[in-house]
Amino acid sequence: MNIIPKYDFLVVGAGLYGAVVAYRARQLGYSVLVVDRRNHPGGNLFCDNINGIIVHRYGPHIFHTDNKRVWNFVTSLTDFNRFTNSPLACFKGSLYNLPFNMNTFCKLWGVTSPSDALAILEKQRSNALTTLGGRQPQNLEEQALCLVGEDVYQRL
Repeated sequence: MNIIPKYDFLVVGAGLYGAVVAYRARQLGYSVLVVDRRNHPGGNLFCDNINGIIVHRYGPHIFHTDNKRVWNFVTSLTDFNRFTNSPLACFKGSLYNLPFNMNTFCKLWGVTSPSDALAILEKQRSNALTTLGGRQPQNLEEQALCLVGEDVYQRL
């Protein structure tokens, strides 16, 4: 006689979403079967413990949210290291902040107010649109020039 176990939920995929669904269902008293093609849970967030050192198998990930409920949930399960992502672009020996901010515009044009930066951006965007002669952008370069202007596009 074959006995097939019965579950309230079948979760396909043990990545971040599947793991949360399974966890919450179990908290609520349901039985859950989780299946995944990989031999470990966590999807691309999975880490190996190699001689006491946590190693990201698929590369490091940055978790960010501005949702207090989500933050409270994830921090109830594990500890997080504080990390502030501060990327820079290097163009001809000069460093520029990414994403664009007033530091970027001050370095590009020497402006110190958002209105001055916006005026330059609007002029460059207008020039790009004029160059198109009324037609829609046809490629990524034309679209980028219409969105951020020549200076930002060329440097960053």
